Amino acid sequence: MSGSTDEGFVSALMVGEYDSDRILVYDVFRKLGWRLFEARDRRRAMDCLGTNAVQVVLTEGGPQRWNWRHVLNDLRSLVHPPQLIVTARMADDALWAEVLNVGGYDVLARPLHEDEVERVVAAARRQFDRPERTSVRPAVAAGAA
Repeated sequence: MSGSTDEGFVSALMVGEYDSDRILVYDVFRKLGWRLFEARDRRRAMDCLGTNAVQVVLTEGGPQRWNWRHVLNDLRSLVHPPQLIVTARMADDALWAEVLNVGGYDVLARPLHEDEVERVVAAARRQFDRPERTSVRPAVAAGAA
């Protein structure tokens, strides 16, 4: 895959601490010629999103003070919000269903694996460019008030 074409190039933001997985994520992005930004707090993340073209956001699914739900809410304020990928040590079917139902793109189990990071990030990047995609806002469930 070439990082020189628009379609194959990924620019992503990693939000959170990612201490144990940081090197793996950077290695995947470096190998593919993709750009990776990093923000450990909300202010820096929003500054990065305001000044850089980012198609994918990776964020932690744990109970930190700025969890993935807060990230998703902030992404909704953007004109063309990036795809959200949640990473979690407890990546089970319930979390996956919740993330997808409220507008996230996917969930990656931690510890991360190189091939899964590459596959899911590339797929999220392709989804970002789909013409019918207008935002990450979830559809209202039937019967919901």
